[in-house]
Amino acid sequence: MIRDDIKTALVAAMKARESERTAAIRLIQAAIKNRDIELRTATVQPDDDLLITEVLQKMGKQRRESIEMFDNGGRTELADKERAELGVIEGFLPKQMDEAEAKAAIAGVVADLGASSVKDMGKVMAAVKERFAGQLDMAKASGLVKAALAG
Repeated sequence: MIRDDIKTALVAAMKARESERTAAIRLIQAAIKNRDIELRTATVQPDDDLLITEVLQKMGKQRRESIEMFDNGGRTELADKERAELGVIEGFLPKQMDEAEAKAAIAGVVADLGASSVKDMGKVMAAVKERFAGQLDMAKASGLVKAALAG
């Protein structure tokens, strides 16, 4: 489980006195804890690895946006700090599908559902999210689904 990997990595980073890595892992744990608290009242509990993957993907997206803003603002030291955190975050994410794998997976879902037009995009996206959450960035998947249904 990803949660166990994160705990193990924290202990290892603390023992190795890697302060920046330790801080990044603690940020990850805090974000996961916040998400756990949000879900206490939820009726349906998502799979633990899926939950953590969503949190990590959101954190990664935030870091990428920050890096871009810091680079544009000439704040390279802050951008470097964000890059280091992004590296730690991406280290815990499961392997993501490349574009060719994603296109093949989406084509399979479209064929399974018999979707034929952009009107079916909601059904297809729901099925893609259900089957491939954590392996595929849903923002990219949206564009690929639209392209698959359009032509």
